Amino acid sequence: MDAVSVEHVSKKFRIFHERHESIYEAVTSAFTRRQKYEDLEVLKDVTFSVPRGQMFGIVGRNGAGKTSLLRIISGVYKPDSGAVRVNGTLTPFLSLGVGFMGELTASDNIVQYGLLLGFSKKEISARIPDVIEYAELGGFEDTKIKKFSAGMYSRLAFATAMQVDPDILMIDESIQVGDVAFQKKCLDSIARFRKRGKTVILVTHDMGQVRQHCDSAVLIEGGTVAASGPAADVVDAYMSAVSR
Repeated sequence: MDAVSVEHVSKKFRIFHERHESIYEAVTSAFTRRQKYEDLEVLKDVTFSVPRGQMFGIVGRNGAGKTSLLRIISGVYKPDSGAVRVNGTLTPFLSLGVGFMGELTASDNIVQYGLLLGFSKKEISARIPDVIEYAELGGFEDTKIKKFSAGMYSRLAFATAMQVDPDILMIDESIQVGDVAFQKKCLDSIARFRKRGKTVILVTHDMGQVRQHCDSAVLIEGGTVAASGPAADVVDAYMSAVSR
């Protein structure tokens, strides 16, 4: 059984273009049919499957529809047509650090972020030392994160998120955090996750990572599937597309 199955998924967004020069125009236009808009089709009949236990890459240029696809798979958006079937629990790392507050300490933010990830307060509080150790932030537990560098912030977010143990892990560029050594630690953690039979979906612009770590992949171009299959073949298709 596949971990994720995407079947004929399409999605449109309505983009409004009308500009109002006054509050009166804005109010009156709401009661008329003169609003100008267009329907932007971001995904068009997208179909592919993610085999259980694989590391699967989703690649494509900016604006290709990858983010919308991820949000549909994770349940944030609903498709206009088609269906997504997820077999097992899925945790998306789409926006690391969502819910972090600068005025709170690292420890307090770990608890707050953990609650958003589905932990109870007792569960995530018990894991604070593990998170701090993984993030290499010993001594900063009681420091407000508004004083953190971007790298420290990202490491804390990733270390907290890695406490989750789902069947399917979906990562959107999240492993591009910290220095090279910390990125290696992230990849090693993902490798251990896979050895336990888990599934990883990786969305990235780093074709080296896709070629090295992914078993198979799909290329999204203009909201459609342009290529799918072994990761190396999909990377070649991507490189050919961007060179044209």
